[in-house]
Amino acid sequence: LGPAPLAALALLARAAVSLGPHSGQASPPMFGDYEAQRHWMELTLALPPTAWYEQGAGNDLQYWGLDYPPLTAYHSALCGAAVALADARAVAFGSESHGYESEASRAAMRATVLASDVLCYLPAALAAAAAYYNSAQQSGGGGRPRDRAGAAYAFAALALQPSLLLIDHGHFQYNGVSLGLTLAAVALVLRGWHVWAAVFFSLALNHKQMALYYALAFFAHMLGRALRRGSVLLAAARVVSLGAAVVGTFAVLWAPWLGSAEAALQVARRLFPFARGLFEDYVANFWCATNLLVKWKRFVPATTMPALCAGVTLLAAAPAVCQQVARPSRRGFVLCMMNCALAFFLFSFQVHEKSILLPLLPATLLAAEEPLFAAWAQAIAAFSMWPLLKKDGQGVAYCALLLLHAVVSGGMGALLTGGLGALRGRPTHLALCASLAGAAALHAAEALVPPPASKPFLHDALNAAYSAAHVLAALAYGTWRQWQCPADEEEEGRLSRGKAKVA
Repeated sequence: LGPAPLAALALLARAAVSLGPHSGQASPPMFGDYEAQRHWMELTLALPPTAWYEQGAGNDLQYWGLDYPPLTAYHSALCGAAVALADARAVAFGSESHGYESEASRAAMRATVLASDVLCYLPAALAAAAAYYNSAQQSGGGGRPRDRAGAAYAFAALALQPSLLLIDHGHFQYNGVSLGLTLAAVALVLRGWHVWAAVFFSLALNHKQMALYYALAFFAHMLGRALRRGSVLLAAARVVSLGAAVVGTFAVLWAPWLGSAEAALQVARRLFPFARGLFEDYVANFWCATNLLVKWKRFVPATTMPALCAGVTLLAAAPAVCQQVARPSRRGFVLCMMNCALAFFLFSFQVHEKSILLPLLPATLLAAEEPLFAAWAQAIAAFSMWPLLKKDGQGVAYCALLLLHAVVSGGMGALLTGGLGALRGRPTHLALCASLAGAAALHAAEALVPPPASKPFLHDALNAAYSAAHVLAALAYGTWRQWQCPADEEEEGRLSRGKAKVA
């Protein structure tokens, strides 16, 4: 399949998911993320930027106060203007519009997510897949398929990623914008346009602060490249140019708040709400999973916990970061993105279930090189969000999207590799099948065995613990694979020597 039919299939899948329920539907008084997005449209259309993050008349920060960076706010205003054309009451300013829904407004809201994917995520996914698989030299070790077929396979995996579709087009969010800007930055890094990559990654950070999960990977890879320029002055010049691109992008987007230090600090406080605590609900990370045995909130003071989380996160990400500084490479960069994001998801402060989308993105880009791992990651990521998805009524979409992704990626993978059946029976294949069987068993247990009255959320807790163990295993595997990557220059030299011997 080429990009056009794959994109059409991806749009059809998105449209089908959007016909289902959304977060907090008919659930007052706070409703859910759908209402949060609608409320932000209302605020950004009615108030000046300096009032968006401030408590004030008509802006009660306790009712879905804006807690994402400025680019999300600008995007909300743009989407709100589009929704107003369909139903102006949906974005009318004031408490009377809280929880407002109509058929027209719901369709318009859904259409803005679809349009965001068409304009940002899907083109960026195609660009990143093409840059990763087509711009590099054909690699020897392992026979990795860096060609048009590999790019098409990776694009299909990215375009039909079940977890992203369930969250953005089911639950209702705009993660595709931030992830799309990140993929654009990845494509630019792979093409060697690092300054523009810094601009696009800064845009991603300014749409969702969770893009910080990738910051260490971008920093390590670009620093590693700069250090290989052969001159301290050239390396310093490259670092300065990258810093200027980041500062300039932030300055433009934050301009309305830079006239006052207090205004800028208020935005920062909204973006990093440490007062919310270590985690919310059941999320598949280390702190939540181990909280079943160790009550962290009892043993670690609330003022100390953020620093502890930061230290453990940096320690977990350090091997991946050091490898890219020492031996920067295309494949190593994408693996470093995955490993850093996994470290942040597992160990950082205030992690949400949906943040699994961040490590899943680079894992999916590697689909043509790591077909079994990528397919397994799709299933485990979606499974880890099941407690949230079932609350939204996304059960049918959950099953259908996992099946669709398996059929498409399995079919294309078989064509790409000459048949995935050859992998059956291998230890890795058996381990991954056992892992998925365990997830299926937990689903069956939840459907057939009611939890005890004293532990009503037992199944959710088991899901979090089981998923967290798999995320930890993915980090160990990804780190091992990354340290197998030579620097691009070393790989090219090895291939050149091989060609010379053949000649």
